[in-house]
Amino acid sequence: MRTGTEEKTPIVIRADRVEDYLRRAFGDDAHLIGLCDIAAPGEQGMKEFGYGKPVCIEFTVGGVRKSAVLSIMRGDKYGHQFYWDRAAILMFQHEASGRMEKHVRSLGLGYFDEDDAMAPVTRPKEFFIVSEKAPGYDYYLDLERIRKGGFRPDDLEMARRFARFLAGVHARKKDDPDLYLRRIRNLIGASECIFGLVDAYPHPYEHFPPERFVALEKRIIDWRWKLRGYTHRLTEVHGDFHPWNILVSGEGENRDFAVLDRSRGEWGDAADDVATLAINYLLFGLYEKPRLAGDFERMYMAFFETYLRASGDDEMLSVIAPFFVFRGLVIASPQWYPNHPLPVRQGLLRFLENVLEDDRFDCQNINKYMA
Repeated sequence: MRTGTEEKTPIVIRADRVEDYLRRAFGDDAHLIGLCDIAAPGEQGMKEFGYGKPVCIEFTVGGVRKSAVLSIMRGDKYGHQFYWDRAAILMFQHEASGRMEKHVRSLGLGYFDEDDAMAPVTRPKEFFIVSEKAPGYDYYLDLERIRKGGFRPDDLEMARRFARFLAGVHARKKDDPDLYLRRIRNLIGASECIFGLVDAYPHPYEHFPPERFVALEKRIIDWRWKLRGYTHRLTEVHGDFHPWNILVSGEGENRDFAVLDRSRGEWGDAADDVATLAINYLLFGLYEKPRLAGDFERMYMAFFETYLRASGDDEMLSVIAPFFVFRGLVIASPQWYPNHPLPVRQGLLRFLENVLEDDRFDCQNINKYMA
């Protein structure tokens, strides 16, 4: 399975492959004249670090001579670890360069396949994915049933199954401190994570005024520096493991599930997935009481205890707080969840403030964070 960061054999740019690309991109009357290196090492003056090694292409189309530059980005720790990171930048350059005065124009966008053949992407407007359709229904419907008094004994077992599944996923580790730091940086500063979510709340927001957001962000910075000491925790993750991304099928002992919409990268901290599901038991429980109790508390405890036992990852309790904040800001959002009763929203916001104050999350006493 490709991860985007594994060691691969270097791309070999062959003249016949380039000519094949030119004909597919510009027509059958395109012919390659030759290739040459641009800016070989030592020929860029004082600039030593670069993102790629360009190659000059000389060719004709319909007998008219043309010159072009073939550029490939290399992976690095500056947000380019994965080939899709690099693809996004090249797509932007292809789309936007022609709209800027005096900027060189893009003549084509393409990719190298596994055989180093060059495939053109022609006039892209939007990208899409087609996925298989799995059987089942969204897991949140089970939580709605439970909230209405329809708890079943197999609901506890399903929570345990989720925990064992995640423990299995998280067993795959990776030694890449820079990638771990990137994930924490994204957790805090990305547009769809903590700071971006804060900016998406109404301003000022009557139920969480600016001074509380300021205090929250300052505490998050403290946690950012704490988590620099946990780069050894980089592990495989789902990245968005919540009840709307889980499909449940079957009945009783035959119940099974599938997952959807893996997001925010293949690697991160296990605490992200654990917090994402666990906080939803709190969410649905708050519809009944201003604290976690009853069936949802039992499911929360079954999930947490099973995960800690299956994974052996007791250290997770020392890093999970900012991940709870991220997910709490999502499910408390008046934009994403506009129909929450005010006590539910206020309870979530209290939780994400209070959970930051402990160096280690007390999973056995979650209600201490509801005060």
